[in-house]
Amino acid sequence: MTATHAAGDTRRSFRFDRWTVVTAIAFALAGALLAALAYRALRENGGGNSYALLADAWLHGRFWSTACFDSDCAVFMEKIYVIFPPVPAFFALPVVALFGPNASGFLIISGVLLAVTGWTWWTIAARLGADREARLWTTLAFVFGTPAIYVALRGDAVWFFAQAVALPLVSLALLAALDRRLWLAGLLIGLAFLSRQMALFVAPFIFALSRPKGEPLIAFDRETIADALKIGAPILAAIAAYCLYNWLRFGAPMETGYKYIAAYPAESDRNFITWRIIDIGLFAKDYFVFNVAHMFLQGFHIEFGGKYMTEIVRMDQMGTSILAASPFVLYAFYARPDAKLLVGLAVAAVIGGITLFYHSNGFSQHNVQRYALDWLPVIYLLLIAGAFTGAADKVAERLKPFKLLTTYAIGLNVAAFAVVAVTKGG
Repeated sequence: MTATHAAGDTRRSFRFDRWTVVTAIAFALAGALLAALAYRALRENGGGNSYALLADAWLHGRFWSTACFDSDCAVFMEKIYVIFPPVPAFFALPVVALFGPNASGFLIISGVLLAVTGWTWWTIAARLGADREARLWTTLAFVFGTPAIYVALRGDAVWFFAQAVALPLVSLALLAALDRRLWLAGLLIGLAFLSRQMALFVAPFIFALSRPKGEPLIAFDRETIADALKIGAPILAAIAAYCLYNWLRFGAPMETGYKYIAAYPAESDRNFITWRIIDIGLFAKDYFVFNVAHMFLQGFHIEFGGKYMTEIVRMDQMGTSILAASPFVLYAFYARPDAKLLVGLAVAAVIGGITLFYHSNGFSQHNVQRYALDWLPVIYLLLIAGAFTGAADKVAERLKPFKLLTTYAIGLNVAAFAVVAVTKGG
């Protein structure tokens, strides 16, 4: 063997080892997050998730609650209401029926739902034609490098549990659309809407995704209309159910109860969110710059204090932007320029655009923008289809930096939770 051949063998071996190390680090970091989830689940005390109170109210034949575990309940006609959409409370019913309104178990449920989300994205990537390695890394990135793991880790609180429920429902709806199981896709989006209202706007993308190859996106033939009805009928039923639910609680089908939130906490317990609602409103242009900065620009931010500014105080509770925390989403650049992309971008723009004028950006949150989960599944599916299907050599080249960005993103999530643990949630 010549010296040149020996050097070449060494370089090849080094390249192999390099990516093996990256993979090992990524899995170790993901394992650390799973260990944190298991640890928090074992130590969950209960009495913190208001969906337990909603489930308990249903078990007692009423819509109002005798108490509230957080500051986002509403007071209407001198009764306390958990105003969030109802479907997540169904997931809580078994544990509440067994152990009462102070039951724990929400983090276990959130962990199971996270596993369902992971399985779903592995399967979506397979349906799109990604090879095994691409399926592995795209699933790893979505589960552990986005807010998906965050809402699972904090599923013992009402806001995060709602998203922990909605995310697998939307993901399963996308899979059902790819498989042209249209009734099921519509039903899943309807249930997701009854968990997170923004899921309703994913419906047009579900329809576009379900179109047979070679068929036009918009047509008025019998088959296309029938497809639209199959998807739309369950969604319309979910909307009707929500309107009835609102009417039974607040006397008006379009009244969700959010405007009554500020009436619940005492003045001494109000935070900037409460004051925003009271003084400015649920939606306003005043929130736009703040929300844009945190959704797209804000970096990973640990707050330091003390006399010498060397003491870790806490993670920034407004979160890190999606581009800084999950930089692999920039791979959406590779999305195929077709009708599905246009519909997907429009859906993401509508959902994201609405939330940019909302009084909250997801507070409190660490290293994530959890509202991005409302539109991220749409963009992520287009990302996988464009970047990780097709010519094997191109996929392999694109996957290398994707692995690094994914490992970095998972590492940021681990670092954020380490800071939260050190500062005891501060």
